[in-house]
Amino acid sequence: MSKFNPLKVKEIRRETPLAVSIVFDVPADLKADYQFQAGQYINIKTTINGAEVRRSYSISSSPKSNELRVVVKAVESGLFSNYVTQHLQVGDVLEVAPPEGKFILENTNAKVIVGIAAGSGITPIISLAKDTLESGTDSTFILIYGNKTAEDTIYFSEIEALKNKYLGRFFVHYTFTTAQVEGSLFGRIERSTINFVLKNKHNDKRVDEYFLCGPEDMIKKVTDVLKENGANEEQIHYELFTTSSTNGEIPVSGEGMVKVTVLVDDVETTFNMPRTENILNAALKHGIDAPYSCQGGICSSCMCRTVKGSAEMKTNHILMDDEIEEGLVLACQAYVTSDEIYVDFDDV
Repeated sequence: MSKFNPLKVKEIRRETPLAVSIVFDVPADLKADYQFQAGQYINIKTTINGAEVRRSYSISSSPKSNELRVVVKAVESGLFSNYVTQHLQVGDVLEVAPPEGKFILENTNAKVIVGIAAGSGITPIISLAKDTLESGTDSTFILIYGNKTAEDTIYFSEIEALKNKYLGRFFVHYTFTTAQVEGSLFGRIERSTINFVLKNKHNDKRVDEYFLCGPEDMIKKVTDVLKENGANEEQIHYELFTTSSTNGEIPVSGEGMVKVTVLVDDVETTFNMPRTENILNAALKHGIDAPYSCQGGICSSCMCRTVKGSAEMKTNHILMDDEIEEGLVLACQAYVTSDEIYVDFDDV
């Protein structure tokens, strides 16, 4: 299980009126623990107003940069994001767990990669783009990036610099919803956007891998279009930043209590919980330091293995079918369907 370490904030840089990027100072003795692959994320923990708060943020720097940078964008009523963007200062310390996540490029033979991002969804995508471009190969990266305006576009200047540096290998197509900008598209990322870019601008290229990051609705629409254009499931990778699904207690088949045994850090804890509660919530209520972050099924921090018994997930945007067959579940989405269950957070 990932262990949180206190890391000092080394740099805070204003990226847009609502977003800042943060660089953490990783001590020499922890460098190996914080090596990452492009597309991965970190979990951050702190205490705000007396309550522990955890959030996950994608790493936006390149693995070759020797820099651990994330972007935090303020959202309405966002406790952590507003604290970071308004009050966090250089020298402050936050608890940070080592990088994790499976939103990575595993196809080492990929020659043409397409990244499609909306808003702060750019953070893992730009890391993937920089890593691809810095690889020294002839790989091409095509970016489709949606925002309200150019001023709201995170990493706009950095993307422009990359475009100028890697002419013929890095292609950028902006689309804005509230501003008409010469050379850019207008509107949200949708069917017409994808078809225009891939069928008109890059119809001479055969795309090997697609990486999508943004709201659930955008990802569903883009995935459908890509499949219509011949892409298969294995080529399409996505990471959600928001989901329309809600988390919490929901009615499930059956009533009453179930017996649960949880293994965390080699310590077993057994308790009874209502069948209508998910495993993670129940574990936290019983004082178990189970790993978690988003609590909405859009990260993999609370992944655990079912050793005995069974559970069904309300929502799953992370695990593949073969992983589910192996017994892996997201604890924040897992509701017990047997009379007794044993879950292991260590063997994942």
